[in-house]
Amino acid sequence: MIVIKIGGSIVEELHSSILDDFVELSKREKIVVVHGGGKDVTSIATLMGKEQNFIMSPEGKRSRYTDKETSMIYTMVMSGRINKNITAMLSSKGILSVGITGVDGETIRAQRKKKLIILNEKGRKMIIDGGYTGKISNIDPKLINILLSNGYLPVISPIALGEEYEFLNIDGDRAAANIAGALESDVVIFITNVNGLIIEEKLVHNLTLEEAKKLLPRIGPGMEKKILASTEALALGVNKTIIASGSVKNPILSALSHNNCTVIM
Repeated sequence: MIVIKIGGSIVEELHSSILDDFVELSKREKIVVVHGGGKDVTSIATLMGKEQNFIMSPEGKRSRYTDKETSMIYTMVMSGRINKNITAMLSSKGILSVGITGVDGETIRAQRKKKLIILNEKGRKMIIDGGYTGKISNIDPKLINILLSNGYLPVISPIALGEEYEFLNIDGDRAAANIAGALESDVVIFITNVNGLIIEEKLVHNLTLEEAKKLLPRIGPGMEKKILASTEALALGVNKTIIASGSVKNPILSALSHNNCTVIM
């Protein structure tokens, strides 16, 4: 079992040979795809006249502020345009896939963040309403397993169902990690727009779980989430995680061969 997370910033820039990887892998492995798409959400929201606000945490992490209207746009773009683009791409190679969200079958439940502590423009801490972002509380893999056992490749949007049955924006990397844990997956591959973790201008090829945890405070926002998600996946029983570029030839097979990527075990 392999869980593949395709980052939102790379969806349009994936090397075309990734589809050949899916064809080859699907002959011998069960595959689950989790995708992002924040870049598309921002551009479409802007076209719709909905300005997107980004906030900074005291730890220096930048994230989208998801109010009610943004939550609806996020759900529409993620579960509609991006999700179906990926299923159509897979269909073009004869791979049957089904696009779902974490809401379907209550696959992903999350707790809405009631309050957020952020830094204002002057660098001072302030508390704001949590909006429609969530922290994953439970993964129910039943629907995913039904699809897999019937020969379908699940493609999952990171939208969770809240305690009051609202739609919540959740982090795609951490969704992939938690889904992999629930499915007892062997590996999670995070396909992104860089080769892996870069420290002091050098690619880090291998890390242990403990080394990854120690490095977290030194890592920038984008990659920090992938390393954090990796530590969560490994803690949930996944054997290894791989962070690799989606723009190289045969990106998935290349990652599985540990070519020019970061492997955490």
